[in-house]
Amino acid sequence: MTLPSHAQIVVIGGGIIGCSTAYHLARDHKADVLLLEQGQLTSGSTWHAAGLVGQLRSSASITRVLKYSVELYKGLEAETGLATGWKMTGCLRLATNQDRWTEFRRLATTAGSFGMDMHLISPEEVKRMWPLMTTDDLIGASWLPTDGQASPSDITQSLAKGARMHGAKIVENVRVTGFEIDDGRILKVKTTLGDIACEKVVNCAGQWARQVGAMAGINVPLQPVKHQYIVTEKIEGLSTDAPTIRDPDRRTYFKEEVGGLVMGGYEPNPQAWTTGDVPDEWGFRLFDDDFDHFEQHMEQAIARVPALETVGVKQMINGPESFTPDGNFILGAAPECKNMFVGAGFNAFGIASGGGAGWVLAQWVVDGEAPLDLWVVDIRRFSEMHRDRQWVLDRTLEAYGKHYTVAFPHEEYDSGRPRLTSPLYDRLKAAGAVFGSKLGWERPNWFAPEGVELKDRYSMGRQNWFDAVGAEHRHVREAVGVFDQSSFAKFELSGPDALAALDWICANDIRKPAGRLTYTQLLNSRGGIEADLTVARIAEDRFYIVTGTGFRTHDLGWIRDHIPEGLDVTLTDVTEAWGTLSLMGPKARDTLAAATSAEISNAAFPFGHVREIDIAGSRVRALRVTYVGELGWELHAPIGDLGRIYDALMGAGAPHGLKAVGYRALESLRLEKGYRAWGSDITPNDTPEEAGLGWAVKLGKPVDFLGRRALETVKGQTLKKRLVGFTVDDPSVVLLGRETILRDGVAVGYLTSGGYGYTVGKNIGYGYVKHAEGVTDDFLTSGIYELVVAMDKAPATLHLGPLYDPDMAKIKA
Repeated sequence: MTLPSHAQIVVIGGGIIGCSTAYHLARDHKADVLLLEQGQLTSGSTWHAAGLVGQLRSSASITRVLKYSVELYKGLEAETGLATGWKMTGCLRLATNQDRWTEFRRLATTAGSFGMDMHLISPEEVKRMWPLMTTDDLIGASWLPTDGQASPSDITQSLAKGARMHGAKIVENVRVTGFEIDDGRILKVKTTLGDIACEKVVNCAGQWARQVGAMAGINVPLQPVKHQYIVTEKIEGLSTDAPTIRDPDRRTYFKEEVGGLVMGGYEPNPQAWTTGDVPDEWGFRLFDDDFDHFEQHMEQAIARVPALETVGVKQMINGPESFTPDGNFILGAAPECKNMFVGAGFNAFGIASGGGAGWVLAQWVVDGEAPLDLWVVDIRRFSEMHRDRQWVLDRTLEAYGKHYTVAFPHEEYDSGRPRLTSPLYDRLKAAGAVFGSKLGWERPNWFAPEGVELKDRYSMGRQNWFDAVGAEHRHVREAVGVFDQSSFAKFELSGPDALAALDWICANDIRKPAGRLTYTQLLNSRGGIEADLTVARIAEDRFYIVTGTGFRTHDLGWIRDHIPEGLDVTLTDVTEAWGTLSLMGPKARDTLAAATSAEISNAAFPFGHVREIDIAGSRVRALRVTYVGELGWELHAPIGDLGRIYDALMGAGAPHGLKAVGYRALESLRLEKGYRAWGSDITPNDTPEEAGLGWAVKLGKPVDFLGRRALETVKGQTLKKRLVGFTVDDPSVVLLGRETILRDGVAVGYLTSGGYGYTVGKNIGYGYVKHAEGVTDDFLTSGIYELVVAMDKAPATLHLGPLYDPDMAKIKA
């Protein structure tokens, strides 16, 4: 086929993700699509993938994406006439220790809350289903009957045929060599067969996606890792519909293939390929067999399936798979380019994800925004540090090594640390800080008291920091604490049209005089919450925007992308220029008054205001705001001055008991107060009204803003879901989020976040209660509630307001 001179959308890469995206663009959106493949379809990672299709992830949206894949694969042959090799064999996950069994009990609860049927079964049942397996060491297994397996090449060819049937053009043996770009927008795709003018580009180039992105200045943080598996000769007694097996404690997986087994695994000492460019000609090539490295899997597999010791090995596959630094794949709009989208880095989940990923990515490309809450896979979760190839390599290998380890709550990565530190790092370390990491920043999670080990000890129950965090929590409620929150993302928007830009982008009313600050959401066109932040007006034409550490790239990109055309504004990321100390607690004013000559009485400095004050000879931007439900200030200062300011505060606060406090206490404090966390309690799937934040939306003002139309269409209607709080009295229960909410014995939702409230002395969870006929106060209060925690039911009490609500007049006084 000759290359057309123009296409509406160019998809780069003919693996399963590219073909699925082209198929959905053509089928669902009737788009003019051209798919380019440098070799033949399925070359790269697709053709040598093992083809396991699992569906359950910890995110409801990603689980929905994977469930969609299964539905698509079931019906694709009927549409295209090409077989996909889809077999719904079900999947057994084996547990050999108590931590794994607890993990499975939690997973089964999650599956139920997502509408999936996961069963926990005994070793005897496992043996009946898979007679060739040794089950002596098993506690049990999870059984997901709708999981299965497929032929990666067959599915991809079937999707490609479907794409063509719906009008997409596919050209093989053509390589992308660059882009013609103007003002951050791709105008043409340059190829070995000529240039193609286009409106949008979708980078689905698999292990080459990083290189393709780099041609447009886009960072796609991928690392190819060698992944080996074997295909055996026929095994006597192995059923052709034998379930796929995941044996995580032995780090291996199995699936039946032509009477034999495919067996591979995820070793703790993985082998990276290259940090340089992947050669163009690597389409259908493999690495040499490495039996020495694979032997660790072979030993574990033989212990599980003794027949492997004597059966012949038909083939060994050793090929590169694209892995990411956090084990989640990469979708979405590239922040550095206005019209390139990415679908890559599938961490050996490409076949399971392919159908659903193509579906949501096609919608994203057409609408310019994600159709679901896809934050965990959004390319904007990365930042500038992810351009460091060595850092990406180290972290990706650690993530690969954890692929089958027990997923303990609150677990931190170790590699590539410390990466970014505030000037207080050494002071806090000396005070006993145990650090966590967020987007590269070292942040104190908790402070170990004298004689306590400065280390997290992971477990499925209460962890070793529980009591220490409780002491920090109570200290903030009773006296005063200081949090180093220098990792906050901070932007300035300035210029003659800054107010007009924010008027359109912000859901709340930011038309306040200089010296005022506003808590607001940023909404998408569906009225869903895309960001949750504060906007301080520091001059007539200058605004200071503060948001969460992990949302830096996302929120900056969202603001930049939604500034209306033609407005005269400048948006600047000033994150590293400013350090932040949050001073919180009933004695916060006493402490601050002793550290500054500024007047900080309530009359001079009311709640919701911003002032410049002087501390230790530095000008400090003080924001009167709280995330813990106590009197407090966020103190933003030039980062180089932060040490001096911190020392001055500690001296001034000594008589009032000032102590440094960590992020885990911050979390328990905010749970008690009912403050929402973006990414869990509030997401692009949720509107402010559903989240109980309708008060922060300017629908009563005659001002248009992004998301207004969507909110107006449902205004006055009874909500179908509402975010509410729950407490559980039983101290042995540990709430983490994803626990199922039962109302009168019927599942009505799941927790979005969970933890412990030390002031109220109870477990706390938040979640959306859903009901098709509407969720009124009467409906909520007339039910009897339980939470399903790791398959056990725990009685729960529903709360419509904050669980801890001190006299707000005091906080604002």
